[in-house]
Amino acid sequence: MGWVILGLVAAAALYAVTVYNGLVAMRQRVGQAYADVDVQLKQRHDLIPNLVETVRGYATHERETFDAVIAARNAAQGAGGVQAQAAAEQQLAGAVGRLLALAEAYPDLKASANFQQLQTDLGNVEDKLAAARRFFNLAVGEYNAAIQAFPAVLFAAPMGFAPREFFDVGETARIQLDKPPSVKF
Repeated sequence: MGWVILGLVAAAALYAVTVYNGLVAMRQRVGQAYADVDVQLKQRHDLIPNLVETVRGYATHERETFDAVIAARNAAQGAGGVQAQAAAEQQLAGAVGRLLALAEAYPDLKASANFQQLQTDLGNVEDKLAAARRFFNLAVGEYNAAIQAFPAVLFAAPMGFAPREFFDVGETARIQLDKPPSVKF
């Protein structure tokens, strides 16, 4: 009888260790997925000053638009936390959209090889960013479900496993992000 109880205790301990290690692995995947989003955001942030300078060369009197894009970029770079970063990125996407729309009024700018390359690069980064966001949100969903499922729910919170927030870009930005970026020549 003593061996049976000892066996049950050992099995329960082994199961708890397995569940704990699984939660740790999921938490690491969420962190890695967020780092992937961050890399794509940094690439986007690095492209924006070049885009602004290219447009500025053709549209010198559009200072308000340039300042809005740079201010939105700086705010996005300084945002902390998933929701604050998502909101700042939404503002930045709107400002960049206005900057790209400005190019429609300048045929020489639209014909510029440098501008065309920057638009292509920005479109590629946006595609990678959308994929990274999807992967992050998938990892967060799996992690949140795992810490809320029985029996992990019994010891997840006391062991430091807290729910994570999704990278939500908001309804307006979601509609824009669902459409593929358009690159016009």
